[in-house]
Amino acid sequence: MSWGTELWDQFDNLEKHTQWGIDVLEKFIKFVKERTEIELSYAKQLRNLSKKYQPKKNSKEEEEYRYTSARAFLATLNEMNDYAGQHEVISENMTSLITGELTRYVQELKQERKSHFHDGRKAQQHIETCWKQLEASKRRFERDCKEADRAQQYFEKMDADINVTKADVEKARQQAQLRHQMAEDSKAEYSSTLQKFNSEQHDHYYTHIPHIFQKIQEMEERRIVRIGESMKTFAEVDRQVIPIIGKCLDEITKAAESIDHKNDSQLVIEAFKSGFEPPGDVDFEDFTQPMKRTVSESSLSNSRADGRPEPKFGGKSKGKLWPFIKKNKPPPPPPASASPSAVPNGPQSPKQQKEPLSHRFNEFMTSKPKIHCFRSLKRGLSLKLGAGPEDFSNLPPEQRRKKLQQKVDELNRDIQKEMDQRDALTKMKDVYIKNPQMGDAASVDHRLAELGQNIEKLRLEVQKFEGWLAEVEGRLSMRSEARRQSGLYEAQNSSAVNSCAQDRESSPDGSYTEEQSQETEMKVPATDFDDEFDDEEPLPTIGTCKALYTFEGQNEGTISVAEGEMLYVIEEDKGDGWTRIRRNEDEEGYVPTSYVEVYLDKNAKGAMTYI
Repeated sequence: MSWGTELWDQFDNLEKHTQWGIDVLEKFIKFVKERTEIELSYAKQLRNLSKKYQPKKNSKEEEEYRYTSARAFLATLNEMNDYAGQHEVISENMTSLITGELTRYVQELKQERKSHFHDGRKAQQHIETCWKQLEASKRRFERDCKEADRAQQYFEKMDADINVTKADVEKARQQAQLRHQMAEDSKAEYSSTLQKFNSEQHDHYYTHIPHIFQKIQEMEERRIVRIGESMKTFAEVDRQVIPIIGKCLDEITKAAESIDHKNDSQLVIEAFKSGFEPPGDVDFEDFTQPMKRTVSESSLSNSRADGRPEPKFGGKSKGKLWPFIKKNKPPPPPPASASPSAVPNGPQSPKQQKEPLSHRFNEFMTSKPKIHCFRSLKRGLSLKLGAGPEDFSNLPPEQRRKKLQQKVDELNRDIQKEMDQRDALTKMKDVYIKNPQMGDAASVDHRLAELGQNIEKLRLEVQKFEGWLAEVEGRLSMRSEARRQSGLYEAQNSSAVNSCAQDRESSPDGSYTEEQSQETEMKVPATDFDDEFDDEEPLPTIGTCKALYTFEGQNEGTISVAEGEMLYVIEEDKGDGWTRIRRNEDEEGYVPTSYVEVYLDKNAKGAMTYI
């Protein structure tokens, strides 16, 4: 069926219908556009939600993600981020494949519709003009016929009247003939116009209008097909991302299935296990006899395995249930990027922790420790102010040597840059001398003089830092010699070291007692070098450790370790979250306790493991 034959008289209704079709198409475009905005907003909210619950860097939350349940939650967050990306893909594809394409198509459709209805109106105007011409010709023919009849009647009246002259009769006869001729001409014109109109009308209703309406019908059918294809694309865009969204959901399911409650329980044990045994039974105390308290063999009591007498305190003995007594919570371990030197006053050496107050007071009254105290005060002030001295004397010898070497290298690079600039200016001056028209040679003399002064200043700085470097390297060599000498004592005094390790383990906070400090100090060899650097005294090894993770020791006082590397332990964690280790005679420093697994010496009482 064709609109041209069936709807030949429905021009106005077709115009309204095609306009309605364009309105429907624009409504669908607006619907898709709002859908894309919703998808973008949803994707943004999902990304923000995922980012909100992501673990913060260098925070305690990162430690929690060693548990399988926490790792599964992290995987869920990452998959939700990818899930949000698929909604962004939906929005992008709908915008490019539907909204953009249909917007351009609507503009083309409006132009085509306007052209077709313009042709239809033009055809309507033409047939109306033909009809008006026919009506005018018809009225003129009618008027001429009436005039011819009146002229004939007048002639007949004049001819019958005997009183009228022959001339008047002849004049009436000629007028009647003229009117009859005009009527015949109008008749012929009317007949011709009528035939022309009928031909034009036939072409209008059977050729022109059907052709125009057929084009309008094809245009409307293309619009209907196009909106149907756009709806299919609308669904296909969603269908294309379903497999990827399914993979995201599969990964979330896989992460949930990877949760191992047994493994998490074991991690809790490894994280919080103290290594101590539960307290033994409390012995019956018979007050009818002299009080005899037996020492529990549990590792929770202050056992004296080496046979030393237990000190008497004159009152009740210390309770054996000290692990269950509420005490101050130790500070949390610092993050991996922190440095022991960043803590106010820096990490204390074992000797500083072991020495009793009276010994430190007596030592202060001597001459050399006064210098040491002044240096410690200066070092503490420099840490609080955030800027160290120029010679880096606030750092340990090895860290000071590295800093000085870096400074020397930096100054040498600056000297090289200045020398390169001087060489370039010298060549430029030679060119100016040979070709005066290119420039004035005297104009670079001032700059050359400045460069010479700068180079001289930098060389003096290099000499100054090289002198400090040579001094530190000399002291380090003395320290190495002292370490080799102390190694002889370490073998002889292993029992004392083991006893110190056992007493350290028996304390809940890992601290040293004054009695232990005094006993240990009596067995540590002293040198003249230790008087000035008593905080750098070489420590004996008390065990080994294995690096669980890679740690980049970029801060002062720390040391870099690689995952799986075996090192020596020279100082246990004192509750600040750091363990002091040694790689060789010249490399030692602090690493986070959570990054290593510590194995104390086999002669020590038990092996304590940090994870």
